[in-house]
Amino acid sequence: MKLIIAIVQPEKLTDVKLALTEANVGKMTVSNVIGCGAQGGYTESYRGFETEINLLDKVRFEIAVNDNFVKPVIDAIIKSARSGKIGDGKIFIVPLEECIRVRTGENGEVAIG
Repeated sequence: MKLIIAIVQPEKLTDVKLALTEANVGKMTVSNVIGCGAQGGYTESYRGFETEINLLDKVRFEIAVNDNFVKPVIDAIIKSARSGKIGDGKIFIVPLEECIRVRTGENGEVAIG
C-alpha cells in the first residue's frame, strides 16, 4: 500500500480528477494549499510598496492505493498535470503502513478498496 501525494497547479484540478477517474481511481482527498519551489514567485506593487509573493496557490491530492495502482495513478497525474513549464508540481510516494475503514473495521488492502 502506498500514499501518493501530488502537488499540482490549481488550473489542473479538473484535468487530474478526470484522468484519475479514467484510471479507475475515485477515492482521493483534495486540498487547496500554498507553497514555493523552483517556480520562486513574483513581485507585485501594492499602494506603492513592492511585495514579494513567494507562496503560490497549489492543489494537493492525497490518494491511498494498493501497490498495483501506483503506476497507473502516477501516469494519470503526470499526463494530466504536465504543461512543460516550471511549477507543474511534484509527486511523492510514501509507504502506507496501515489503512482502516472506520465503518466496517476492515483493514489493509481491503479497506483501501
